[in-house]
Amino acid sequence: MTFIESFLKELDAESIATRKMLERVPADKFDWKPHEKSMTLRQLSTHVAEIPGWLESVLHSDGMDFATMEYKPVVINSNEELLKHYEDSLAKGKAALQRATEKQLDEIWTMRTSDKIHAAEPKRDMTRHCFCQEVHHRAQLGVFLRLLNIPIPGTYGPSADDTNF
Repeated sequence: MTFIESFLKELDAESIATRKMLERVPADKFDWKPHEKSMTLRQLSTHVAEIPGWLESVLHSDGMDFATMEYKPVVINSNEELLKHYEDSLAKGKAALQRATEKQLDEIWTMRTSDKIHAAEPKRDMTRHCFCQEVHHRAQLGVFLRLLNIPIPGTYGPSADDTNF
């Protein structure tokens, strides 16, 4: 199995868990946050939904410069919009992987702010970083939902709330 085939398989598997988590995000709590330094539920769930789309940049550019990029998160006002944003991002990520070559995975991708380099790694490693970011922020989302007393779906096994796993 190639790296790209492996990444596509993993993206499909992780999408099941991410979708289950995003389906539970209540729009009436979008502005809630557990701490003043935390993102709101809307910001965090939007961030989780956008991460698969990052694969486009990682695989088909040479990097990202925070000093010049124009990041404008999609404004989400309903759970339906959140899920659509996720599905669009997921489709973009899959398409980027399907267009990539194994050779491209060896190319260096650089994350910077002007002259300050934050990371300069092979695209293979940065692709892995995207997967780790999704899992990390999905887990944060699970904590937010737990604090709101919303049942958490099982991901790699049953959760304490899962009776039909």
